Amino acid sequence: MSRMLRASAIMAAGTMVSRVTGFVRTMVLAYAIGTAALGDAYNAAYAIPYSILDLLLLGVLSSVVVPMIVRAQQNDADGGRAYEQRLLTLATVGLVLVAAVAVLAAPLLIDLYTDWDRGSTKFEVSVMLARFILPQLAFFGVGAVAGAILNTRDRYGAPMWAPVLNNLVVIGVFVMYAVVGTGNDIERVTDSDLALLGLGTTAGIVAQALVLIVALRRAGFSFVPRFDVRNARLGEMVKVGVWTIGYVIVTQLGFVLTTNLASSAGNVVAGHGITPYTLAFQLFQLPYGVIGVSVITAMLPRMSRAVAEGRLDDVRGEFGSSVRLVCSMMVPVSLLLMVIGPAITVPIYARGATSVADAVYIGNVLQVYGLALVPFAIFQLLLRVFYSFGDTRTPVFIGAGTTAVNAGLMVLFYVLLPPAYAVMGLALAYAIAYALGAVLAWILASRRVQGLGGWAVGMAMTRMYLAALPTAVLALASVWVVTETLDGLGFLNSVIVLAVGGGLGMLLYLGVAHRMRIPEVNSIVGMVARRVGR
Repeated sequence: MSRMLRASAIMAAGTMVSRVTGFVRTMVLAYAIGTAALGDAYNAAYAIPYSILDLLLLGVLSSVVVPMIVRAQQNDADGGRAYEQRLLTLATVGLVLVAAVAVLAAPLLIDLYTDWDRGSTKFEVSVMLARFILPQLAFFGVGAVAGAILNTRDRYGAPMWAPVLNNLVVIGVFVMYAVVGTGNDIERVTDSDLALLGLGTTAGIVAQALVLIVALRRAGFSFVPRFDVRNARLGEMVKVGVWTIGYVIVTQLGFVLTTNLASSAGNVVAGHGITPYTLAFQLFQLPYGVIGVSVITAMLPRMSRAVAEGRLDDVRGEFGSSVRLVCSMMVPVSLLLMVIGPAITVPIYARGATSVADAVYIGNVLQVYGLALVPFAIFQLLLRVFYSFGDTRTPVFIGAGTTAVNAGLMVLFYVLLPPAYAVMGLALAYAIAYALGAVLAWILASRRVQGLGGWAVGMAMTRMYLAALPTAVLALASVWVVTETLDGLGFLNSVIVLAVGGGLGMLLYLGVAHRMRIPEVNSIVGMVARRVGR
């Protein structure tokens, strides 16, 4: 537990700074281009490479590349160096080709991901932005492979800190646009404006990739291009990865449906389309990105080694401690998102081209996403159990079932709900689908490792929810007092709710959980206390 906690703390610190700068990035984005037509056009173009790369990073890299690098390090005479060089060479060449094809296919991709008419201003603007943004596929992918190699060497800092530079670059770009651009009117935007937005976004990813490559070199990795593909074990990689590719395809179909439904809703109600969905989803991913990804990144290489050595008890122990550690923070945060969602989004987004009403709606979507936080985190942890065994087939079937349920519920809620609430319905469908998917994944993973300690995990989570109840009550009380006695959720009132319901609420949770002797919270409190004491 202590080793995982230290590794996770290093990554969490970097990820926290990354997410904080990401907050600033989205704030500046909302200020500069808003949540209506131009905002939707940018977010549609931006979402396409990021949806693919998120799946690549969390799917193919974790399920195929990391275990194969670990095996090469353990079994090859050179400690896997030549294999790593071949992998990075193939990734560079392949991703450059993918990026080039994607740029050429930009109109088809925008047409696929949105419900906008070809020839409309929104469609054409989004296509041009996509042509500027899609080249980042190559740079992000190469950086991701470099990060995977660093993780297998227990070098976690650079992969978690590199996105900070990306965010700083893009923040500078949006500040520049806010100063010299033509604003959020999509009918007045110029080609030079779009070039600034699109190329500036790609420049951030280029900087991020360069940081990871430099870190890899400092870790002792010297890159020598190797094109001897016969020794790259591509057959083994394809055999293992074909199912992960299937998972990517299945999940992408669900994402395509999501963006089409959101863009359709935005056509009817301005400010209620892709942009509020994207901004709420980014905030929803923040706790998982800071806590869950950090734990998963530290957990997977160790689980892969334990599986390779036949130590199933260690696999079970690693998984159980990871779930408890993640949920010890996810549980109170999920309750807070459900209660104070608008109070989070108003201070972040309600300025410039984004009104308070638009920011409140983003918060309403975030409240619904709060329901999904714990099931989604557990779902992702469970998939790593299969990946540590080199099993990429089972996650495809789990993902297919989850996506099918999500798709059916999205369509149902889209039909039943008014357009103004359609994006909230998409978030609700997501929460229900991942809750059911986590149950299915747990059953199958438990069979694989002969038990996951479900009773112990369930009792631990019950205690966490009990410890978080006072926090939820305090947050509800702060929202009620502010909305009843003051004039709605403006900037200052939202900050008050955040300070009382969020800040004091989390301190209250830590105190109650510490008194209840929840080990994971005690470990976190103890680590912080020791560092403060120094």
